[in-house]
Amino acid sequence: MEESKTLEILKTAILLERKGKAFYSSVAEKATDPDVKIFFRTMAEEEEDHVNFLTEQFASYTKTKAFKDFKVPVREESTDELILSDKLKKQIAAASFEAAAISSAIDMENRAILVYQEQADRATDPKEKVFYRFLADWEKGHHHILHEIDEQLKEKVWNDNSFWPF
Repeated sequence: MEESKTLEILKTAILLERKGKAFYSSVAEKATDPDVKIFFRTMAEEEEDHVNFLTEQFASYTKTKAFKDFKVPVREESTDELILSDKLKKQIAAASFEAAAISSAIDMENRAILVYQEQADRATDPKEKVFYRFLADWEKGHHHILHEIDEQLKEKVWNDNSFWPF
């Protein structure tokens, strides 16, 4: 892929991840429940991992004009372990701000997935292709978690308001 286009995409991706980190950090700061704070703080930390991961590739590409081999970052604590607990879902459902933040976060993750998938499809460098596919999959993991919470929140609202047709 053309060098300037590659650098532009990497810069765009870094900014996208920084916005995600800022968003999740802001929600964590405003959340009142400790479990909800931990969830959003963990999401912010994962976005920071993405920023670092992208920045490392950006620096490498700037120097060598090639994507470098990479190891998949491993976090000690995963959002998967924090998520989908009944307690967390109840706490988010009880706070409309956090529930609205989940919807916004889904949109943000969808945007990131789209950017990374498109780049993977356009890339001609095999390392670049693998790099962007990995990032798209990482964001899909976030999207899945957020979508699960959103679906369960929706079901709770339907149950609480007797929206079921039967």
